[in-house]
Amino acid sequence: MQSLSLRDPHVLGTLAASVLCAAGATAYFVFRRRPTPEELERERRAQLVRTGRIIDGTILDLSDSMETSAPPQQEELRFVHYKYEIGGVAYECSQDISALRDRFRPEDFRLSFPCSVRYDVHRPENSIIVAENWSGLRGLGQTSPPPGTSPSNWTVPTGKRDTTA
Repeated sequence: MQSLSLRDPHVLGTLAASVLCAAGATAYFVFRRRPTPEELERERRAQLVRTGRIIDGTILDLSDSMETSAPPQQEELRFVHYKYEIGGVAYECSQDISALRDRFRPEDFRLSFPCSVRYDVHRPENSIIVAENWSGLRGLGQTSPPPGTSPSNWTVPTGKRDTTA
């Protein structure tokens, strides 16, 4: 039988490697860059656009951001409240669209109008009606030019295929 001694080079090497691995893992978890809430929300919307199912819904209400120090001219559309039904269960949700305000106008959101809702099949309460590259608003398409595109050379997509080529 072998005895373990702290003077044995194999034992010392194993202990040193273990301490370095533990220190490296601790340093990673302490100093890593954590995503901001805005980045987490953007990733949630992107994941729903990639994998979410689409179902019919209805826009219920619009909420403005009313800061007490802001003048009335600077009110902005912040929340869209909507409802949808899946398997006999009705869901009422809201989406914070303040990060998407440059892509949609407040006039695009019409109360009591139908919309398309993207939802997660595993968590149906996780849903959206607008995202950076998708819109569930009916009849509007994308109402503002994509970032980096000038309004003069941008047209609203019609959904028709170009058969001239």
